[in-house]
Amino acid sequence: MVAIAVLALAVCLPAQDAKPASPSGAAMPNVDAIIDRYIAAIGGRAAIEKITSRASLGKIEVPSMNLSGTVMIHEKAPDKTLQVVIFSGNAFRQGFDGTHAWTDDPADGLRLLSGVELAEAKRDADFFHPLHLHEIYSKLTFVGTEKVGDRDAYVLEGTAADESEPDRMYFDVQSALALRILSPRHTPDGKAKIQEDFSDYRTVDGLELPFTIVQTGGSADFTIRVSEIHDGVDLDDGEFAVPQAGDSKVQ
Repeated sequence: MVAIAVLALAVCLPAQDAKPASPSGAAMPNVDAIIDRYIAAIGGRAAIEKITSRASLGKIEVPSMNLSGTVMIHEKAPDKTLQVVIFSGNAFRQGFDGTHAWTDDPADGLRLLSGVELAEAKRDADFFHPLHLHEIYSKLTFVGTEKVGDRDAYVLEGTAADESEPDRMYFDVQSALALRILSPRHTPDGKAKIQEDFSDYRTVDGLELPFTIVQTGGSADFTIRVSEIHDGVDLDDGEFAVPQAGDSKVQ
């Protein structure tokens, strides 16, 4: 599962209390079958495990704030990630080095994440996330089908050991690819519910990857349109490390 959580833009969404509908007259899908189809749709276990690093570049738009900028995402197996968003020359960064999660921006400076925030960052940084759903979530349940746009989607709820509220994952009934994830998130301002929608899947090195990610968060909705994805890039571990306080240079 792709997981993009861009710095300081996560704000609360209204709670979605509507219960998903079950397929009328159809047998309930098996959780493992849905996950297996998802892995196969991406490209298969062998193709996923073959790639151990990735660099993505693109544009980000935040209409409600009249902002547009660039986004860079570096990922390295098994669990390192760096995201850099630049608006008007100002860099907003967040990373996970395998142990420490952090954010750094011109307004608030450097902040180390702890507790539930750290646990969420660690889950997001899992490079082989689609292969590890049973490890990431202590409980996985099929809860029905829903529409995502004009697509029918199977919905799984996954509850992590350190969370009381589950993530909701939506998989296209036909293609088996991920269409949406709805996740509770903890921020300095409180708990948020973040929705990410994935589309414009393209084949990169034998894997199906989304090139458009829409994150919904009230007044901070934004869209990322990826322009380049490069696999197998040489990424130094040092770039994921906690930066020196106040070091918000453009990467």
